[in-house]
Amino acid sequence: MGNVVLEQKTEEELWDLYRRGRDPSIREAFIKQYAPLVKYVAGKVAVGMPHSVEFDDLVGFGVFGLLDAIDKYDPNKNVKFKTYAVTRIRGAIFDELRSIDWVPRSVRQKTREIEETIGSLEAQLGRTVTDQEIASALGMDEEEFLKTMLKISGTSVLSLNDVWYAGDENDRISIGESIESPTSLNPDVIVEKDEIRRVIIEAINELPEKEKKVLVLYYYEDLTLKEIGQVLEVTESRVSQLHTKAILRLRAKLTNIRKGIM
Repeated sequence: MGNVVLEQKTEEELWDLYRRGRDPSIREAFIKQYAPLVKYVAGKVAVGMPHSVEFDDLVGFGVFGLLDAIDKYDPNKNVKFKTYAVTRIRGAIFDELRSIDWVPRSVRQKTREIEETIGSLEAQLGRTVTDQEIASALGMDEEEFLKTMLKISGTSVLSLNDVWYAGDENDRISIGESIESPTSLNPDVIVEKDEIRRVIIEAINELPEKEKKVLVLYYYEDLTLKEIGQVLEVTESRVSQLHTKAILRLRAKLTNIRKGIM
């Protein structure tokens, strides 16, 4: 299909044509149109990453996510392509980072230990646990625990791209997709069939207020860690620490729920 013809079509019409015929020229047009989105997502992921992680590599990883998004996007799902693609691009970048396994083993072990400790404590106590309680269970004082969290936040790949399955491949729900806005973090607004999404939102709501704010500002409002620091009037490293704690706490909660402990 010629470029002139493509330019005369609306995006909705192009998606319909692509779904029916998989025309390579339409696919190429979508790749060109959304290439800047890959750089944008890579730029956000790059914030706080070690210097050994190259921005161009992140972009390269993200391109695979864009291609995957174009091939699997269904306009009938009433989700904007940009929203769908951001999740796929970010997920592809983190998948690749995990596969090349650049995180030191000691950091991975400590991350797992903290996550398991949070999960165990919250299962026992039936509530959100404090930093002091986590530190004590780990045999640390609170200052040492916070320093450890800061170290993890600077080296580890932690994000809300963990995926829960609600059936088949087309029903995948990432935790990040469940943060819709500060006002809609309410399980009551979620339709009954989206049980997993409801569970995720409940878990987010149980986080300490500052940690919840960081997640909403980062994943929904799309602010950088530096910008969030300005909003919350704390340092960028403190925001990074809060983000890491929120992810570990959230993953521990969801693991407990999956096991039927809580």
